[in-house]
Amino acid sequence: MGKQIIFDILDHKHVDRPAWVPFAGIHAGKLTGASAIEVLKDEDKLYEALMQVNKLYRPDGQPVLFDLQVEAEILGCELQWSEDTPPTVKTHPYDEERLIPCRCKMPTKDSGRLPMILRTMERMIKSVGDTTALYGLVCGPFTLASHLRGTEIFIDMFDEPEYVSDLIAYCADFIIEEAKLYVAAGMDVIAVVDPLVSQISSDHFEEFLAEPYTKIFQAINKMGAYTSFFVCGDATRNIESMCKTGPDSISVDENIKISDIRPITEKYNVAVGGNIPLTTVMLHGSQQDNMKYVVELIESVEDPCHNFIVSPGCDMPYATPVENTIGVAQAVLEFDQVKELVKNYESTDYTKIHVDLPDYAHLKKPLLEVFTLDSSSCAACAYMMGIANDAKEKYGDRIDVVEYKFTVKENIARVIKMGVKQLPSIYINGELRYASIIPGLDELSKAIEEKF
Repeated sequence: MGKQIIFDILDHKHVDRPAWVPFAGIHAGKLTGASAIEVLKDEDKLYEALMQVNKLYRPDGQPVLFDLQVEAEILGCELQWSEDTPPTVKTHPYDEERLIPCRCKMPTKDSGRLPMILRTMERMIKSVGDTTALYGLVCGPFTLASHLRGTEIFIDMFDEPEYVSDLIAYCADFIIEEAKLYVAAGMDVIAVVDPLVSQISSDHFEEFLAEPYTKIFQAINKMGAYTSFFVCGDATRNIESMCKTGPDSISVDENIKISDIRPITEKYNVAVGGNIPLTTVMLHGSQQDNMKYVVELIESVEDPCHNFIVSPGCDMPYATPVENTIGVAQAVLEFDQVKELVKNYESTDYTKIHVDLPDYAHLKKPLLEVFTLDSSSCAACAYMMGIANDAKEKYGDRIDVVEYKFTVKENIARVIKMGVKQLPSIYINGELRYASIIPGLDELSKAIEEKF
């Protein structure tokens, strides 16, 4: 039974095969014809979509809702909604003044969209809770603090560290209270999703996040639920620090090679999940591409029947072809047959797509190229793009700014041709300046002014 496999893996036992957890958030809506907005706001449409995920993809575990803005909305952030991506934070309540939310603003079962989410959780428990481990996802404390403060938080980490610590401490307590509601509704695993952890140094992780995360995971375990620490982007430098906070598992995306971090996660006996690429494989690849990737992923992991969960690198794109995810499920659940099926298959070659690069040596003004997964759906990408937009507002027509979203095939080819290794990244006049580290506006301005 899939649920027991998840439990055994999170209890660090050996199992017969890796587990399979599709992060079908907004993509769930595609299965029933519902938009991203509908599955994130309408209980019946969300439930119907989740049941289709369970039927078609045969998951061992699945999330009920994948939306990192639920908490921000409760705390006063205005959201920008889209039909085929998760919402993004449009306004930051504390971007002009360093404030801490009132303790009276802790979440309750009546806060924001929580009533809808909790009812859906309870329905899923009744329908598939005996066979499928259900995940309750919450926004991590650093990303939530960033939603409240905006990009100023990256400057505050240097100039006002005490304020940052206090804000993150509040966010950690908020998450613990939310987790209590989710566990009471029957969730088996609480996954704390903090994309912006990949955008800070290991020193800053230790200074600002080590203690809050340890507190969060200890509290959730005491509630009787398992924990997962979910990070996006290249958080390699922070993996060991993440493990030290005591999660039962961590989950990473395609920016991190699982075989590279496996010695660290095994050292701390932490399960690891990931990292099927969202765009090159799941969205734009064929079913065979997906099968081939998963077979090779499983084979790359030493002892894949211990502490290993196969999953997408993050929330699956809305338009991910259904047959691709079915192919992933088959590769996990029917490994030997699929391995034989794809043994001679050649994966899609994006280098064959033609792209023209700018003539960087003869640019008339500085050019900022921001390479993102998609700033409309990836929190780290949104804040990286936000800093670039701040620079554009500051310098106006004196600079050019362009975003290349990895969701577009031509941009995948551009990333390969440019040699971009990490997303998000900022290039200035064709030279890499920032990779998985969001600069402050002053720092970015100095880099730009070198090109005037």
